[in-house]
Amino acid sequence: MRLYNSLSREKEEFIPRFEGKVSMYTCGPTVYHFAHIGNLRSYIMEDVLEKYLRYVGYDVTRVMNITDVGHLTSDADTGEDKMLKGAKREHKTVMEIAKFYTDAFFADCKKLNIKTPDVVEPATGCVPEFIDMIKTLLDKGYAYEAGGNIYFDTSKLDKYYVFNDFTEEDLDVGVRETVEADANKKNKADFVLWFTKSKFDDQELKWDSPFGLGYPGWHIECSCIARKHLGEYLDLHCGGIDNAFPHHTNEIAQSESTFGHEWCKYWFHVHHLNTLGGKMSKSKGEFLTVSLLEEKGFDPMVYRMFCLGSHYRKNLVFSWENLENAKTAYEKLVAKISSLKEDPEGAIDSEAFAQGREKFKSALDNDLNTSLAVTAIYDVLKLKTNDNTKLALIEDFDKVLGLDLIAHAKDYAVQNDTEPASEASDEFIAYINEKIQERAAAKRERNFALADAIRNELLEKGVTLVDKREGTEFIIN
Repeated sequence: MRLYNSLSREKEEFIPRFEGKVSMYTCGPTVYHFAHIGNLRSYIMEDVLEKYLRYVGYDVTRVMNITDVGHLTSDADTGEDKMLKGAKREHKTVMEIAKFYTDAFFADCKKLNIKTPDVVEPATGCVPEFIDMIKTLLDKGYAYEAGGNIYFDTSKLDKYYVFNDFTEEDLDVGVRETVEADANKKNKADFVLWFTKSKFDDQELKWDSPFGLGYPGWHIECSCIARKHLGEYLDLHCGGIDNAFPHHTNEIAQSESTFGHEWCKYWFHVHHLNTLGGKMSKSKGEFLTVSLLEEKGFDPMVYRMFCLGSHYRKNLVFSWENLENAKTAYEKLVAKISSLKEDPEGAIDSEAFAQGREKFKSALDNDLNTSLAVTAIYDVLKLKTNDNTKLALIEDFDKVLGLDLIAHAKDYAVQNDTEPASEASDEFIAYINEKIQERAAAKRERNFALADAIRNELLEKGVTLVDKREGTEFIIN
């Protein structure tokens, strides 16, 4: 399997430290509000990655943190504490907020078929580990006290900006919106490991420590939680691309300074879900949740399929029209699968099964190309083999894709008393091919609105287009 490694900026052969075993860490949610569907896109893609690693035989241990303290609104060391903000908004305690939104997060994950990690650890459960690592960093000269807080000293590193080409000048106040002046810092890029004196005098959660009464910074938690459950080496660290800087950059800085060796070899970052107006965020008012999708008549599996239709390293644009197209495609795929008739006495064609499985694996082995993996399902439907084999392949693929296709197909068959689809006429086939040519011409002329209109016209007539490297194919539903 070849994965794009954000650290090397290249696709690399994935080789875990210990043969057959994978230690995997996922940055979890800050539980001060509901997760929006942009957040959940990352967890869907990480879920596919974990399930595929298990599918090909790895013994995976996956750990996720729950941030219930210390995350400030700027993602750096400035702004309001997110947990305190949530508590004030709802007139509850921080722990009440954390419990409610942790439960809500995992309820959304269940709806989206996202597997719960093997270990889920809240930050508030690891304060002794935070203190221990900070003491080590102070002893080794990588941290310092200033203004009552403990800071990490980035000037002690040979290289700090490991994921990008940021320079110190990029962090000048006013150049980047998320950076404000902190007179206590020796260097602009330094970050807080432990707060004891800050503007958050009403901080609800505080602990005794050798550094004074206070609470941890956000970045320290993932390093310590990963160390507690996975040791000093990680094979794979996952998160949204917006975590690469400063969060993951700071994780690497403090972890490798503590351990004295490389911490994590492979970094997997999922890119943004954007609206037509830009990046989705809770602060912009475009607060789209799984519950809202359901209220508007969308099965959560439709959103999962919408995400799988794009590569995780590409920004994905959300609109209700795009989601409606995904719904149409999903329902037509389910309808097509429902027409397959299982024969209890029939055998599975081992050669066809191996052929279909190889195409599926080939897609995911190439940097987790979920779009081609979904296309492999359409290819299965066209295989010249029996329905038992097709159903077995779809069920096999869905162990990774998690689209609940067989279950939905059974429900569809019961509700619609499905009969096998009839053959299309020669005239209809000619019409489809003509439309495919028109769409190709529109795309060459960069008239993407027309190309989308042609695709939608065919969808309305029960025809799904599947774009491949060798050209566009169609499936009549």
